[in-house]
This record gives sequence, structure tokens and C-alpha cells, in this order.
Amino acid sequence: MTRRTLAVVSAGLGRPSSTRLLADQLASATRDELARAGVEAELRPVELRDHAHDVVNNLLTGFPSAPLREALETVRAADGVLAVTPIFNASYSGLFKSFFDVLDSGALAGRPVLIAATGGTARHSLALEHAVRPMFAYLRAVVVPTAVFAAPEDWAGGAAEGALRGRIVRAAAELADEVVRRPAPAPADPFALTTSFDDLLAGNDRP
Repeated sequence: MTRRTLAVVSAGLGRPSSTRLLADQLASATRDELARAGVEAELRPVELRDHAHDVVNNLLTGFPSAPLREALETVRAADGVLAVTPIFNASYSGLFKSFFDVLDSGALAGRPVLIAATGGTARHSLALEHAVRPMFAYLRAVVVPTAVFAAPEDWAGGAAEGALRGRIVRAAAELADEVVRRPAPAPADPFALTTSFDDLLAGNDRP
């Protein structure tokens, strides 16, 4: 059986977190879809809450801590990425954006990505299309057509939760299809420089 990896990036701030819950459900559904295609999926969660301070320090210094470096490498090396953010003020969270800001330029180019979000009202669902999708398009990722948004009423059972489950399954099938039809990413060279020594000395790697 072919083996692929999925990075599951969740930017929820609370514990428990509806953002993490949605990420886990999407990851489980994608794993099931890949299994039907004869592909074994390894899920690698990246909970950004655990790296919040390190992300800020990286923005200030240009250097990641060891735990943050491992999280970034998890995303960089994955065959597919699930990216789930809470919506604040009609856009993605600052922590979510900052994490992808410190990811190497081009790291997501050509990489299948499923985007999803949670929010306090269904009106925030448009943030997926006017904020989250454009960000990943700029990063040259391959964003699957179905974006999944979950409002509080979507967890309450009944028709709303059934509709959410339908969106989850549809998005997971789209991500699985993209992962299956693409070759696995080449292993990253641990000794490769992402910034030249001249730029490091001049401080040109950061605005």
C-alpha cells in the first residue's frame, strides 16, 4: 500500500477547540478517502497554539526554535495540507497568518491544500473565499474547490450537522484525489540554505 502524509494545521486558541475538532474530522475523512484508493495516510497534527510564542520570536529574529522548525518541516514535507483557522474580524487569525509567513517561500507551491474555518456566525463563511483562499493562491498551493466552514449551529445535530458532514466528506474526497494523482514531494535537504549568507548579514531576509 502506498503511504502518504497529511499535515493538519489547526489555529484554534482554546482547549477544547471547535477549530481542532473540525481539523480532526477533515483529517479522518481524508484518511478514509485515501484508504479507499489504496493509500495509507499518516496524519501529522500541527497545533499552532503550542507554537505561538516561537512564531512571534521567529518573525522578530528570523530564526525558528527547534519545535517550530519541526512543525514547519512537517508542513513542508507533507503530501497534502489541511489548514483550519478560526475567523476573527472577518478574516483568518493572526497566528494562522504568521505561521505561514515564516514558512519558506515556495514551500507550498503545487501542494494540495484543503482550507476550512470556524466562526461565531455563518456570515463569516465568506472569509474563506475573500481571505483564506487568496492567501494560499498567492503561495501557489493547489486549493481544493470545497472550503468547509463550521458555525456553532453546525455542531448542534440535526440537518445542520448533517450538511456539515456532507461538506467535510466532499472536501476530503477532493483533497484525497489531488494527493493520489501527484508524486510525493522530494525529501528536503537538511543542509540546504534558504537564504544566502549575504542576505543574512545584510538583514535582507526580513522586511
